[in-house]
Amino acid sequence: MTLRLWSVLGNAQKLDGGAMFGNAPKAMWSQWAPSDAHNRIDLACRCLVVRDRDRVILCEAGIGAFFPPELRVRYGVQEDRHVLLEQLAAIGVAPADVDVVVLSHLHFDHAGGVLAAHAPGQPLALAFPNARYVVGRQAFERAQRPHARDRASFVPELPGLLAATGRLELVDGEASAVLGPQFRLRASDGHTPGMRLVEVQGSRGPLLFCADLIPGLPWVRRAITMGYDRFPELLIDEKTALLADLQARDGRLFFTHDPQVAACRLGRDDKGNVVGREPVAALAGAVA
Repeated sequence: MTLRLWSVLGNAQKLDGGAMFGNAPKAMWSQWAPSDAHNRIDLACRCLVVRDRDRVILCEAGIGAFFPPELRVRYGVQEDRHVLLEQLAAIGVAPADVDVVVLSHLHFDHAGGVLAAHAPGQPLALAFPNARYVVGRQAFERAQRPHARDRASFVPELPGLLAATGRLELVDGEASAVLGPQFRLRASDGHTPGMRLVEVQGSRGPLLFCADLIPGLPWVRRAITMGYDRFPELLIDEKTALLADLQARDGRLFFTHDPQVAACRLGRDDKGNVVGREPVAALAGAVA
């Protein structure tokens, strides 16, 4: 079965570079991501569309446009319209056409795009009326009962809205009945407990949607983590094992937050470290 892939952008963000690069000094990370006068760096919220015969599968949804204006400014959201819906329309996908939405976790910059744009005085509502939703059970439960450290990263209403559809699959292992055998959900707990990374099994080797395990090309470096990661040492161990596995299988990475690079292949440098190779800015109907 041939799968085809598109990268689509959602609303962009600017966030503090120090927070995004954890304990790496600015003298190092500023070479990879220049900052503005407020120390903020540009970040994408990139999503992956997979066409599987007559199915449209959306991997994540970015931050969206659900925030009221004051919170949009606070969290550095750059546009006041729902960019993801515009990008989907540009490749011929209407909201009602989306069959499955896979959410690696429910932080608002990865799941907020499943919500309709902010409308003053109106309650939050889902943007994709026919979609089935696939979420790791532990990540879903985390969103229902967040820790004080990351409570602000969740949309309190979202778990209830997803459950109320009657089309929510909570995944415990690597297999999803909704997605089928060409998709593997790889577990990662270093950023947030229960995150699931979609691995698409294609004819050109596996493609991994990295979510917040590896937000972009600079974070392929083994020791580089974010200040937002709950368990950085665990994340480094997870990343090391995952990169070695994918490199051995000629796998590719798909980045959600890198403003310039959508995907890359993997190789090794002269010290034996796994590094990104052959970066591409976008996918436009590529065969998986």
